[in-house]
Amino acid sequence: MTDVTASRAVAPLIELRWQLAQLSWPELRHQPWRHLTALLAVVLGVALAFSVHLINDSALGEFSAAVRSVNGQPDFELRAQRAGFDESVYARVASDPRVAAASPVIELETQAWDSRGERFSLRVIGIDPLAAARLSPDLLPQRSRTDRGNGSGNGAAELLDPDVVYLNGAARQRLASAGSDLPQQIGMQSGIAVLTLPIVGRVAAGGPPLAVLDIAGAQAHFGWLGRLSRIDVRLVPGADRETLLRDLALPSGVRAALPDESAQRVSNVSRAYRVNLTVLALVALFTGAFLVFSILSLSVARRLPQLALLGVLGLGANERLRLIVAESVLLGLLGSLLGLALGTALATLALRLLAGDLGGGYFPGVTPTLHFSAIAAAMYGLLGIAAAVVGGLLPARIAQSIAPAQVLKGLGAADQTAGRPWLGLLLLGIGGALAFAPPIAGLSLAAYLAVALLLLGGIVAVPSGVGLLLRAVAPPRRPLALLAVQRARHQRHSATIAVAGVVASLALAVALTVMVASFRDSVTQWLDTVLPADLYARTSGSGGADNSFLPPELVTAIGQLPGIERLEAQRVTQIQIDPQQPAVALLARPVPEPARRLPLVGGLQPVPAGAIAAYVSEPMVSLHGARAGHPFSLPLPDGRRVDVHIAGVWRDYARQSGAVLLDAADYQRLTGDRRINDLAIWLQPGAAMAELQQAIHRLAATAAGQTGDGAAAELIDFASAGELRATSLRIFDRSFAVTYWLQAVAIGIGLFGIAASFSAQVLARRKEFGLLAHLGLTRRQVLALVAAEAAVWTAAGAVLGLLLGIAVSVILVKVVNPQSFHWTMELVLPAGRLAILCLAVMVAGTLTAWLSARAAGGRDMVLAVKEDW
Repeated sequence: MTDVTASRAVAPLIELRWQLAQLSWPELRHQPWRHLTALLAVVLGVALAFSVHLINDSALGEFSAAVRSVNGQPDFELRAQRAGFDESVYARVASDPRVAAASPVIELETQAWDSRGERFSLRVIGIDPLAAARLSPDLLPQRSRTDRGNGSGNGAAELLDPDVVYLNGAARQRLASAGSDLPQQIGMQSGIAVLTLPIVGRVAAGGPPLAVLDIAGAQAHFGWLGRLSRIDVRLVPGADRETLLRDLALPSGVRAALPDESAQRVSNVSRAYRVNLTVLALVALFTGAFLVFSILSLSVARRLPQLALLGVLGLGANERLRLIVAESVLLGLLGSLLGLALGTALATLALRLLAGDLGGGYFPGVTPTLHFSAIAAAMYGLLGIAAAVVGGLLPARIAQSIAPAQVLKGLGAADQTAGRPWLGLLLLGIGGALAFAPPIAGLSLAAYLAVALLLLGGIVAVPSGVGLLLRAVAPPRRPLALLAVQRARHQRHSATIAVAGVVASLALAVALTVMVASFRDSVTQWLDTVLPADLYARTSGSGGADNSFLPPELVTAIGQLPGIERLEAQRVTQIQIDPQQPAVALLARPVPEPARRLPLVGGLQPVPAGAIAAYVSEPMVSLHGARAGHPFSLPLPDGRRVDVHIAGVWRDYARQSGAVLLDAADYQRLTGDRRINDLAIWLQPGAAMAELQQAIHRLAATAAGQTGDGAAAELIDFASAGELRATSLRIFDRSFAVTYWLQAVAIGIGLFGIAASFSAQVLARRKEFGLLAHLGLTRRQVLALVAAEAAVWTAAGAVLGLLLGIAVSVILVKVVNPQSFHWTMELVLPAGRLAILCLAVMVAGTLTAWLSARAAGGRDMVLAVKEDW
């Protein structure tokens, strides 16, 4: 009995295998290029999505490993703001009997120079080697025989030598660039001076370039005397952390943090970026489903007589359905396997060339190795199979529903696209409602679903849309044009197959065009507002690094140089408002006319008398709740908090994590910090910009006690407003170059879908064309009729695709972008580019349909009528 049951279960599979071998394989063998195109669509969709996943997962994993290597494995860390805290806290912590080990640490970011004189970012860690050995063994200095530094030679004493440095593998590799030997010394920036120390060994820590010094040397050389960045703490077994922290009475601003807090913070912040990249990559898979749909529709149309004959001979409707679905599954399975292999190769290449940074800047300096995930591979493989099956469902339904006797008489297949006009409106309505939903776990999941439903609803509504558009068209007087319009009107349900790909691909192309144009226009206007000066100067690597600054005396001397009309100084540092979010930029500069000098979003709010006015960028509102017109508790670099009043919100595309702007006088009064990072310089008429830059370089070199020659002395970077604007827009265009490629891919898939759809229709209408030929129409006139029908349908599809694309772009610009990146932009509709895009689709679609009909109807169409005689 069991054998009989097993035989009955296996029999359908054996029969399906026979059908695939005898019915599907000949079709594939005779039309290999069409099927290879559909296969390529699935391969590319799976490969792009899977490679993006592998790159981001590998980079995040490598970054987390690097953080663990540098931070070690303490129970917790005591941290404060970037300015650190008093080192006397260490004595209290280390002497507590509940603390098994405590290690003081200095950590900062600076610049160094490789053998070619090129600057690179370098992380500097100052440790007490005796205390760090138990908590951070990867940071423990190791004397290397191959290093030729000027150390004392006494290993035990050299560990405590404040004037030597140890490098990790990434730093050593960067210094020995272009195949050169590792130099004996390394030059590091400290303020506007270059600190040169001998290299005497290495450390095992991984990650970006890293230099380790004795903590006393780090404090002395980088201006950290009396301060610490953090204290790594390991408790004795059974000790309670919360009780210890309460008893220690730590200073304000010092808090306990987990060792992997920074890795978790980067993961949280980069999540929206990674999801957006993945969704963008899945666009190729989405459009690939339409190509599979078109190819299988053409294949079914070519085989209708064969399928009908098999139906007469006993092949049931459900068996025909299973046959086409099985073809879809095999197409998706093969495409997914090839896509996973290609995606792995692309990820490996990208990690080697781009070091895991796809443009977001979340993993600086990390050079990850590939982390392959079998679970992710299975998930993306199933997505590829699902896309192919979805693309083959409608052709499979057509094969299932044919009436064999009618098809053998040339009466065609049943129309599977008719009816249910309410479904498209329902999908459009649900999609529109989801666009107003809030983000889920910080991700625009509802907005992405809204975009998908809008696209699906627009495609389902194609017949109704075509009907509404053609209702406004007056009947032409010429017979061929009248025949084309009337057939397009009365057979408009066939337009779903013909122009569905055009509607979807054009909608995506329009949405991407509007999104990029809106962002670029907003960035351009923002640059015009934030770059009012003629020349800008900044200390190298001064993006909030506390060791890169200009002393007040140097700023005063620069302001007295001939040729300078006015000078505005800005202090840039960073503060930590929320441990789960990245650091926020704190800017201090004169704010005489905020309504004119800041790209405000909304108007200025009145500030109560005696309150400190602060201006925040848009991410501060969504990430930290700093709303205009309300008070806000702002942490200062030294850990103290001060109450400020938010006077306005401004647009800032340079800092995704947020920025707070204070007036320079308020900042200096609160902190006593008079250091400067950036200078905005207005020149007098006729002043030579190049000569002024050389004069500033000489002043900086004199202030640093250097001769001023060599790349290491060039510690101030200059750029004019025009150069900064051009560089920013060039970076923007390079970042969005992939969207233009996706537009071309989407349009190409849509046009190929038109070609396949009209080829299928020509095959199904050969008897109709034969009858027209009997009535006196020439072959040229029949082809013109097909081209006219295509022109009508593609024009309707272009209008629907344009409207649908604009709706999708509104969601991308007004919902996805603010929810993902926390800044807003104005919606810009580039009418000229959109008109050219629609016109190109209409012309290309009509020409493609004409060429397809010419190829498919090449034989004498009159002979087709004799098949019924």
